[in-house]
Amino acid sequence: MIRFSAVLHVVGLFLLILGGAMLIPLAVSAAEQDGSLPAVGAGAAIAAAAGGLLFWRMPRPASELTVREGVLVVAAIWVAVPVFGALPFIFSGLFPSVTDAVFESISGFTTTGATVLADVEVLPEALQLWRCFTHWLGGMGVVLLGIAVLPLLGIGGMQLYRAEFSGARSEKLTPRVTETALSLWRIYVALTLAEYAALRLAGMTALEAACHSLSTLGTGGFSSRTASIAGFGSPLIEYIVILFMVLAGINFTRHYRLWSQRRVREFFGDVETQGYLAILLVGTLVVGATLVWESGYGPARALRAALFQVSSIVTTTGFITDDYEKWHPVSHTILVALMFVGGCTGSTAGGIKVARLLLLHKVGARQFQRIVEPRGVFAIRLGGQVIPEQTLQTLLNMVYLALLVFAVGSLAISAMGADILTAAAAVIASMFNIGPGLGLVGPVDNYGHLPALSKWILCACMICGRLEFYTALVILAPPFWRK
Repeated sequence: MIRFSAVLHVVGLFLLILGGAMLIPLAVSAAEQDGSLPAVGAGAAIAAAAGGLLFWRMPRPASELTVREGVLVVAAIWVAVPVFGALPFIFSGLFPSVTDAVFESISGFTTTGATVLADVEVLPEALQLWRCFTHWLGGMGVVLLGIAVLPLLGIGGMQLYRAEFSGARSEKLTPRVTETALSLWRIYVALTLAEYAALRLAGMTALEAACHSLSTLGTGGFSSRTASIAGFGSPLIEYIVILFMVLAGINFTRHYRLWSQRRVREFFGDVETQGYLAILLVGTLVVGATLVWESGYGPARALRAALFQVSSIVTTTGFITDDYEKWHPVSHTILVALMFVGGCTGSTAGGIKVARLLLLHKVGARQFQRIVEPRGVFAIRLGGQVIPEQTLQTLLNMVYLALLVFAVGSLAISAMGADILTAAAAVIASMFNIGPGLGLVGPVDNYGHLPALSKWILCACMICGRLEFYTALVILAPPFWRK
């Protein structure tokens, strides 16, 4: 039986953490006197009060969370945190409706980067920072942050760890889950600070550097400028962002092996990392060649534009430096295909993930082998390890769920009046946490014109994609609630 009091107790802890995180933009608002102090202050107070009420009034679980409780906690956190995180947006009065404010917040925490704002610059400094900070918190995972705290309160974190990474290779770096979470967070913070310093040296202001560092490492894509990275017109800034987008799309356990244990050969010898870098290279060369031959770009500009946009799409960051809807249809096709790919497992990127695509390729190749040699026994390996059949079945089921969400979501959005390109692109960009799509939600457009119900459907797609479908959808199955 599910202990709902235990679930609410843990959710309360995360709301307390959320209220504490809001103190950062609150301090910025007070220092800059940008007029957002009442909105941010009210949001922080309500989040902290709700979290405190749940945390101290609901009894602490006496034992480790069960699998079902862990799944329910993760799903509840990824609904509660973005909703309470939207309070500063709601109280600011700068968003047309509560729906728009919640959409912006869910897009932030899920690292999607889809926005309803036609003019980002109207937001005061504190809300700009909070908007990008939601990417950073959601990137590594609000849940993973809490894993470092829960054991200190006598609540084990393993079930949350498994639920958060339901479809990924959740490789433990250290014997304790808490130490694992802290190790990943240290690397995450170090890379963020490194990008911040580089962007400051490249000419960004302190606020701009902070916002874009938080968005890049979280692979979210919110920018302090409506034109995104294109608004700076700086090749140096573009190359810095490219570097850190690529790093953010790599499995953070590989970063740990490289930076903490100095295992350089293991880092570059990882099969998934090699596949990820190969996809980036091939995609860049093909799109770049198309820009030179079909769009009249010079070689240097074509290479930079292709490398930036391919990196942005593959890592599901969503920054833009060019209106790629004006590019040749071949480039559109490649970019749409890359939307499905995503980064590496264990990274902050969305998408299906490179390792899963490599496994899907091997599953297809094995089926051809079985046709030729019906009596043969063929094991599938990845990186020298034999992949269990149960893992392969889970992978195929996840792909089926992704296609199901895509089909249902696209049908629902198109039923509300959107053309098929806009509907399909909006759903893909939401469920794989990319942000900009094609059609009326392209790189220079926004989601503000969509009907309110469409935005709520896309919010559900964002959360499903962030939780890799299983964790989000399993709670809808009747057996989940049976004793």
